[in-house]
Amino acid sequence: MVMTPSIFLNFLFPPPPSSFVTTMSVIGISSLTCAGYLESKGMHMRYSKFVNEGVTKIKSEIKFSSRTGMLLFYTPAFLGGLSSFHVFPNHDLRFMLLASALTVHFLKRVLEVLFLHKYSGSIGLESAIVVILSYTLSTVTMIYAQYLSRDFPNPQVDLKYVGVGLFLIGITGNFYHHYLLANLRKEGDKEYKIPKGGLFDLVICPHYLFEIIGYVGVACISQTAYAFAFTLGTVFYLMGRSHATREWYLTKFGDSFPKDVKAFIPYVF
Repeated sequence: MVMTPSIFLNFLFPPPPSSFVTTMSVIGISSLTCAGYLESKGMHMRYSKFVNEGVTKIKSEIKFSSRTGMLLFYTPAFLGGLSSFHVFPNHDLRFMLLASALTVHFLKRVLEVLFLHKYSGSIGLESAIVVILSYTLSTVTMIYAQYLSRDFPNPQVDLKYVGVGLFLIGITGNFYHHYLLANLRKEGDKEYKIPKGGLFDLVICPHYLFEIIGYVGVACISQTAYAFAFTLGTVFYLMGRSHATREWYLTKFGDSFPKDVKAFIPYVF
């Protein structure tokens, strides 16, 4: 059965008359999908365990410590979400929920960087710029698309409360598995270990899985075409990244890595 545009409009606001939002939708899903494919083929963004994997080392490249780089990743998006409450007037409930979810998402990230994560390695300037732009532009565009939809009638199927539930599940599960990862290493220990506990016994990247659940929640709160396009692109990217992560663990730990542990989706992928 083919879903017609009228069926989609039962679940989505009409696309706003904005060439910026339309362009960002195309750029977002295509660039994230491409990045996910490149990750799966060994061409990685240079941060975390992949800082020197699959790329030619550039001696003159500017690098940041992992902590500084991660703060640079998330702080502009957090400030963008926070400032939206003042930049865009006449908020309705859906706008408030969306802006709050995005702000809380990146506030959590900033707090984890400051107080939870343990670090090794560095982050290249080129990768930092790409990630900063991705997070910041997607956050601002999602909020702006929501603002432009304020005068449209609500979709016939209201998903915003379902979205709130999914967002809370996603952010909680993501934090829990970040907590498990942080506790793998003692202070000053920079060696990688095979994660255990939680869903790590089934997939190597449950934190990515819960991040996707959180973003699906955000898309359901928003119910704009841009939010769903960005979420779909994020799914493709994190699938590629998780596949690359599993391959990295297999290479590093060999027979010690449990072969029945999948990359992203328990028992499936």
